[in-house]
Amino acid sequence: MNSRRTFLASAAATLATPAFAFKLDPILEPQYVAMDPAVAAQQILVLPRARFLYFIDQPGRALRYGVGVGQAGLDFQGEAIIQVKKEWPTWRPTNEMIERDPRAYAKFVDNDYVQPGGPGNPLGARALYLFQNGRDTYYRIHGTTAPRSIGQAASNGCIRMLNDHVVDLYDRVPRGTKVTVL
Repeated sequence: MNSRRTFLASAAATLATPAFAFKLDPILEPQYVAMDPAVAAQQILVLPRARFLYFIDQPGRALRYGVGVGQAGLDFQGEAIIQVKKEWPTWRPTNEMIERDPRAYAKFVDNDYVQPGGPGNPLGARALYLFQNGRDTYYRIHGTTAPRSIGQAASNGCIRMLNDHVVDLYDRVPRGTKVTVL
């Protein structure tokens, strides 16, 4: 049976826990999984409904990561190529994002401000820029400052990963990697 002292100590510990501390559902942690051997290696496959990104590293095997995906109507679908990779990328919301929610993006209204890279930047530690036919789609696979969004449909269309996970993926994939989002 818990004593009053135990109860108060656990309540104090809970209150002292930083707001950003959380435990990721183990299913969303990176793990190797079997993949159809017919799927070519060295490409990325994203299944937004399942909230998973697969990096097929060799025939029959993929490294699966849990991801956050775009809200309904804002998600990317199709094939693209990673044409640009950036560490601690800068960020500016698209004009459409500003129009949808000018209050949330007030510091970007009527100016050319670009948020510098760093721990407070919404793109997180790394970004992989998706291009189609040589043109930027404005969709990214990137880190996040909102780790609780992993496993959710919460973004403005990009594929979000925990910063540690996107750093791992960034180090594994070269420019030119094919990305298919179903």
